[in-house]
Amino acid sequence: MNLAAMSPTHRTRRTPFTDGVEGAGVSAYTVYNRMLLPAAFESPEADYRHLKTHVQVWDVSCERQVELRGPDAGRLMQLLTPRDLRGMLPGQCYYVPVVDETGGMLNDPVALKIAEDHWWISIADSDLLLWVKGIAWAMRLDVLVSEPDVSPLAVQGPKADALMARVFGDGISAVRFFRFGWFEFQDTWMIIARSGYSKQGGFEIYVPDTALGMPLWNALMEAGTDLQVRAGCPNYIERTEGGLLSFGSDMTAENTPFECGLGKFCHMNAAITCIGRDALLRVERDGPTRQIRPIEIPGDPVGRCAHHWPLMADGEKVGRVSSAAYSPDFKTNVGIGMVRMTHWKPGTRLTVETPEGAREAIVKAAFWA
Repeated sequence: MNLAAMSPTHRTRRTPFTDGVEGAGVSAYTVYNRMLLPAAFESPEADYRHLKTHVQVWDVSCERQVELRGPDAGRLMQLLTPRDLRGMLPGQCYYVPVVDETGGMLNDPVALKIAEDHWWISIADSDLLLWVKGIAWAMRLDVLVSEPDVSPLAVQGPKADALMARVFGDGISAVRFFRFGWFEFQDTWMIIARSGYSKQGGFEIYVPDTALGMPLWNALMEAGTDLQVRAGCPNYIERTEGGLLSFGSDMTAENTPFECGLGKFCHMNAAITCIGRDALLRVERDGPTRQIRPIEIPGDPVGRCAHHWPLMADGEKVGRVSSAAYSPDFKTNVGIGMVRMTHWKPGTRLTVETPEGAREAIVKAAFWA
């Protein structure tokens, strides 16, 4: 959506980096966790090519943190997810499906273990803070649940390591995938993780003070001039061809982790006491009846899948496409679909009903990148 079409209010929050985003010529926004999230700069196609070639700085402040602090922080964290957290050490990041009492997905955040009694949950778009507060209160847990003043800034692309080393020092290269370290900027220590919502590699900087937003933004831009750094944002084409799921679009509370291809993050042993465990045990035993699959739509480029497109076989609906885009690198339309088990075998040919008419769709064995 274009910002000119929006009516700004206190309910739609600017971020510590919005001035930089606007100065860089953002052309479209969306709203995510009631905050502005840039959606495009030059164009989705041009932004895609730049992301894969150079380095971008993304304002992802909308990835709000749910903070758990106190003696029961670890216990609460395990109640929220079926992923076994017992071996997780401070300094690690885990991708964790968060489920409700029916086993339905409530969020798919990244959890950061700062200390045994201190966690951050870096959330997708949902009111997870309220759910976590409710669980803590109902269980009478000794834990404080809050949203801290922490705003993530992502640096993504093949030149991300070079740019980050110029601002934070060569030690940044030692941070391993889905690990984090503490680094100093203007006398303030902040967490930096090797993670991000792209397949191009990079980092997420957890900026702990709104006042540091624009100084850090400017420092990254100045340090990366010869690297062709520019402002960017999560790219719809790149994340679709890579199979990076979007909560609220590709999966909702109607889907279990097993339907979303996240069964490997569900550890249904007796030591895991997460909410929804009994429901997930039944799904694990019986298997899902539908599941996320890569979908190719051959032929001319399709428009962006703003709403779910039905997948049909012999006049019967057997699934839906939730994300689709034309991939300049793979020269085809790439998609993410939820497909009934009777039709999810790779190579199965279906029909997808797009706003421009019916098109052939092929179930693929793997995503493209």
